[in-house]
Amino acid sequence: MKIDKMKQLVVVEEEFQDISPDELKDELPEREPRFVVYSYKYIHDDGRISYPLCFIFSSPAGCKPEQQMMYAGSKTGLVLKAELTKVFEIRNTEELTEEWLKEKLSLFR
Repeated sequence: MKIDKMKQLVVVEEEFQDISPDELKDELPEREPRFVVYSYKYIHDDGRISYPLCFIFSSPAGCKPEQQMMYAGSKTGLVLKAELTKVFEIRNTEELTEEWLKEKLSLFR
């Protein structure tokens, strides 16, 4: 999702089906912030499978300061409205890997 500056709204930019975190990172702009809501098939240590809904705020270094402020100011309201609990932030799109996501989700036992 991105922020439409003219309308001052968060809008869906693109939707993907069956995309891995590694493929998703290639779709994110390297110099613009984005909000991502991602459903991930997570296999727990005991073999259980869950599908947590993750909110990922991509705010790469090198973004325009006004963009960073606009996105940072919108993040909390969006997370609360969507009732998301697994909220993560990346500062470099290369951070978004399957290993990174598994590590973050392992903190939510």
